[in-house]
Amino acid sequence: MTAVTKIVFLGASSASFGLSVFRDLFSTHDLAGSTLVLVGRDPTRLARSERLARLLNEMSGAGLRIEATTDWRAALDGAGFVIHATAIDRNRLWKLDFEVPRKYGIRHTLGENGGPGALFFTLRTLPVVFDFVREMELRCPDALFINFSNPESRIILSLGRHSRLKHIGLCHGIFIARSQVASILGLAEERVEVWGAGLNHFQCLMQIRDRETGEDLYPQLREKERGHDAKVAPLTRALLRDFGVWLGCGDGHVGEYFAYGWEAGEGGYDFAWDEAERAKLIRQIDEVLSGRSEMPDWWRMPSGERAVVVIGSVLHDRRQVIESGVVHNRHVIPNLAADAAVEVPVVADRVGIHPVSLGPLPDGVAKLMSIQVQVQQLAVQAAMTASKEIALQALLIDPVVNSAAAARQLLDELWEINRPYIRPCV
Repeated sequence: MTAVTKIVFLGASSASFGLSVFRDLFSTHDLAGSTLVLVGRDPTRLARSERLARLLNEMSGAGLRIEATTDWRAALDGAGFVIHATAIDRNRLWKLDFEVPRKYGIRHTLGENGGPGALFFTLRTLPVVFDFVREMELRCPDALFINFSNPESRIILSLGRHSRLKHIGLCHGIFIARSQVASILGLAEERVEVWGAGLNHFQCLMQIRDRETGEDLYPQLREKERGHDAKVAPLTRALLRDFGVWLGCGDGHVGEYFAYGWEAGEGGYDFAWDEAERAKLIRQIDEVLSGRSEMPDWWRMPSGERAVVVIGSVLHDRRQVIESGVVHNRHVIPNLAADAAVEVPVVADRVGIHPVSLGPLPDGVAKLMSIQVQVQQLAVQAAMTASKEIALQALLIDPVVNSAAAARQLLDELWEINRPYIRPCV
């Protein structure tokens, strides 16, 4: 008998990320007969996503049953998998997460997963996540919660602490790191095999090997990096020289975790580009749906995200290795706190998600990451209890924060901005 399931996609009205998930769902026949429920807040945007999903499903022959609803509670009934990709007023609030700390003298790179911005992202996101989680505990307690939303580490840490739901966070950062390393080595990405462990956006590449020969490529990387274009990833390459390993998936991301991360650039996220690209994609989707344009071939190709691979492996009990997943540590990385959210390889099967230990991190790297684990722990505690006092403590131990006075000022201002979203979750 063919295994089928019910997949609920929370945040399906997002044009860009929705298309990424659709590319994966409809480029396989692995889930034929299963039900896909698209959930979004905006009926107009959700209707566009539903039409696109039905078109891709029909063209690919993937064989899914498609439903769409704004009633997320009812959608969760009997789900086997829940994909979470929601965000609250994403760009407007993220801009403030970046700009307000800068106004008070805090120098940082992105304001998303580290530094003060990550604290407020956490404060407003966890209440929404736990609305979903508590409803899942009632309606689909055996479902696997697959998270794509940021701040990834803090969401997974909170789930590990406060829910018994099976869960995993997924991020393509490991592939960005592989691409950067392969470029310096002068090799095709497919030739380079990497295995990483650490924190989200702050993984340590424990192994870099030639996929064909098994050769350790770290010696070549260290040699070739020194003659590479100095403008490319200067922070990450300085860390490679100082700590001996490749850390993170780009200077903007890894820089969020260092007091000196801004030295490699503090321009923040390119919101204008993001909004222009989203608008362009929506116009393209509308033209395809109206029949005025042909569907681009790449829409029918896998995106590289791993949610559908995880779902297929669990559903069909394949015991497949997934390159990278964010999970509760529980000693998988022995020299980081057991109560940490870590990103490591995992195996997915019918029982769930099984983290793979690559052993201890290099000592200096573990000490760097331990600081961030403690920041994340306090931030999660602040968000779960809606405590401004604990939020201040999270700021005061964060290496990105260089002034206690600035911490109090930015806390007061951003707390008021985020007040409509901050509420206890426990």
